[in-house]
Amino acid sequence: MRVCEMFRSIQGEGLMIGSVTYFIRSVGCNLSCSWCDTKYSRDGGDDISVREIIDHVKNERNICVTGGEPLLQKDVYELLNSLLKEGKNIVLETNGSIDISKVPADKNLMISMDIKCPSSSMSEKMNMSNIQHLKPTDQLKFIIGDGSDLEYAVSFIESYDIRCNIIFSPVGGMDIEPLTEEVVDRNLNVRVLPQLHKLIWGNKRSV
Repeated sequence: MRVCEMFRSIQGEGLMIGSVTYFIRSVGCNLSCSWCDTKYSRDGGDDISVREIIDHVKNERNICVTGGEPLLQKDVYELLNSLLKEGKNIVLETNGSIDISKVPADKNLMISMDIKCPSSSMSEKMNMSNIQHLKPTDQLKFIIGDGSDLEYAVSFIESYDIRCNIIFSPVGGMDIEPLTEEVVDRNLNVRVLPQLHKLIWGNKRSV
């Protein structure tokens, strides 16, 4: 696999927020979101074998495979299956544009899939057939940058039969209070969560 970085930190987003997690960040992405905070992962990195990665994470409990877009990596399925065989708890972060039907449907693997809202400039790139492959234990994330994004997200969750957890988060650096108040006022069946790592460290890279 082409790997940008590997490091231990806390999970800053989603249902595993606050948990000590080991991150494997792959190189490359097929999208270019306007508010992307990991542009450095688009190229560069090192070629590391799946076996080397597995040896490297042998003492870790929680693993997050992220990017960029990890599903662009041809060895990602071998990595996921190897991590599962090692008994790891895995979060796979994917941007919603690539077919997820081949991702192992395992209780120890959570798919964390984005639906890009209009402010990302990538909302037309989503693969809507992915919705049917999400398990109840997976999560669907909407990054909200403005009122138009919120209306888009609300319309989306009303239009699709979503069986998994739904998370609304503000774009990094934005005040979470207005989004929270809107969710409460509308009585939406979603979770509002911050990007915890940015509250702690700002935009500083973890490594």
